[in-house]
Amino acid sequence: MQSISGMQPACVLSALAKPTARQAIRRYPPASKRQVVFRAKKTEEDLPAEKPGVSSSTGSQASRIEDIPGQPQSLQGKVLETAEGALQKFSPFSRIHQHVCGFHFYAHDITRQVEAHHFCACPNEEVRQCVIYDSDKPNARLIGTEYIISDKLFETLPEEEKVYWHSHKFEVQSGTLQAPRVPVLAEDLEMQKLVNTYGKTFHTWQVDRGDVLPFGPPQLMMAFTRDGATDPRMVAKRDAQYGTNSEERRAHREKALDFSHEPSKEADHWMKGKGAYQLQLVKTDFTSESGVETKEE
Repeated sequence: MQSISGMQPACVLSALAKPTARQAIRRYPPASKRQVVFRAKKTEEDLPAEKPGVSSSTGSQASRIEDIPGQPQSLQGKVLETAEGALQKFSPFSRIHQHVCGFHFYAHDITRQVEAHHFCACPNEEVRQCVIYDSDKPNARLIGTEYIISDKLFETLPEEEKVYWHSHKFEVQSGTLQAPRVPVLAEDLEMQKLVNTYGKTFHTWQVDRGDVLPFGPPQLMMAFTRDGATDPRMVAKRDAQYGTNSEERRAHREKALDFSHEPSKEADHWMKGKGAYQLQLVKTDFTSESGVETKEE
């Protein structure tokens, strides 16, 4: 059998996420004999209080999938959906094989926080492209995209481009970035790869503020880089859903992974204390196919 380190695919989770029954028995002993056991808080009463002054995508003010306006899908629509699904090819989606769950905040407002489920494909060893949903349920809302690149590629970016990117070291080190349902061994391998990467993320649906449709321009998002900023209740809810514990994962990763890499000072622009960048819609001149420009009034 080919070793994991010698594998050709860019991501290893697809190879390790679904071991055979025999492999599972051999690779993962009973919980009582494991050195690492991740437990989760089970009840709503056990969850910590929301962080004061913070609104999250799992808070009471956030919109839900049931809030989307419109008529339920008709029988004809369901039939067409089934037929098209059988006839058409969805090759780009078939490359998606990795689910990673973490938390983002708006680049200009760290008090607005969103649980983000990334479903990623790897074009090569140094680039990942992810679609982001608000959950991993069948009716999840598509809320954004993220491109992930290696530190080597990040260093080649123009200086003005680097302000869009955030680092991933703290997300991994804190234990809050997780690959749900993936065995710890496989997750460790993938998290070690992510430690030295950078992400460029835009959210198109601001579910945290209660939007029932994707209103306004895309929003630049960032990842957390320090303790105490993330809403503990949002994290605990996610952990309870998947039977994990971020603090225990953190302790495990501190021993199992290498965190010697220091993120570039050109990423995480908001940390410089000189304001933040965010997207706004700006009216501009228009050039027609004949080359005639219509000037802004």
